[in-house]
Amino acid sequence: MGNVSEFIAALPKAELHMHLEGSLEPEMLFALGARNGVKLPYASADALRAAYRFENLQGFLDLYYLGVTVLQTARDFYDMTDAYLARAAQENVRHAEVFIGPQGHTRRGIALASVMDGILAATETSGERHGLTCGVIVGLQRQWSEADALTLLRDLMPWRDRVIGLGLGGPEIGNPPHKFTRAFETARTDCGWHTVAHAGEEGGPDYVRDALHSLKVDRVDHGVRCEEPDLMAELQDRGTPLTVCPCSNCATQVFAAMGAHNIRRLHEAGLCVTVNSDDPAYFGGYINENYAAIQGALGLSDMDLWQMARNGFTGSFADDARKAAWLEELEAVRPAPSAAVG
Repeated sequence: MGNVSEFIAALPKAELHMHLEGSLEPEMLFALGARNGVKLPYASADALRAAYRFENLQGFLDLYYLGVTVLQTARDFYDMTDAYLARAAQENVRHAEVFIGPQGHTRRGIALASVMDGILAATETSGERHGLTCGVIVGLQRQWSEADALTLLRDLMPWRDRVIGLGLGGPEIGNPPHKFTRAFETARTDCGWHTVAHAGEEGGPDYVRDALHSLKVDRVDHGVRCEEPDLMAELQDRGTPLTVCPCSNCATQVFAAMGAHNIRRLHEAGLCVTVNSDDPAYFGGYINENYAAIQGALGLSDMDLWQMARNGFTGSFADDARKAAWLEELEAVRPAPSAAVG
């Protein structure tokens, strides 16, 4: 990972692609496991961290699903969320839109109320405690059926007005976006939510097209497999934000090394690229490390990073007044023209 510069550290940011369960540091995993009597198959936090070497997305998901077993009570979900928000605030994140995957918990017998109430109690007071705002996006697991997804949406109705969006995650190959067309339409019409979907991480360009056309998403999560001219032109014309997660992409071998990542090409092609951390506890980088890594490996200028930070705010689901305030703050740290040379 690259060194975090003073410019990156001071840059106001929005984070639009971060899974709360993926922010569980090994130390917190062990602490919650001890609290709840859940024994992990590792001798220590260091031994667990040493296992964070993944050959592909599925290898990560297997360890990720093991980690969530320590989450049992509303207090656990609150503590997990609060720990992420405190860390994000230290990295100058002004606004976060975070994923939670309730199906991975309710299928373990955890009450949906424990999941939602614990998380929302933390996010809805984050401004007072940490100085950043936070919205919650419910993520569907694409390996399960649309019937399961529709049941979850029905069960989430008590929290409908406290959630900002519906997302789609999990193993991509073999689970195309159109599998969830009805669920996404329900989220828009019955819940009034924004919609996003993971596409073009493992899957190819057709998965990105499918998310745009079948699910009518407002943002594409990852989206890095979009490099076909007609698809890139469509993304540019639509102004669809891509929530790119560079350290994640390298950790799961989407790219063999950061120097091979295509985020600079996508940015220079005029796409609305944002920088995010995905599952930072597992992938070795919170948002500042992601900015530093792409600058160090790809020669992106401070102005490039500034524009990506701006895209994060404009691509968020916050209201116009809050966006305007953040953009004014961001304008105050715009790099000088000489810093715009990559």
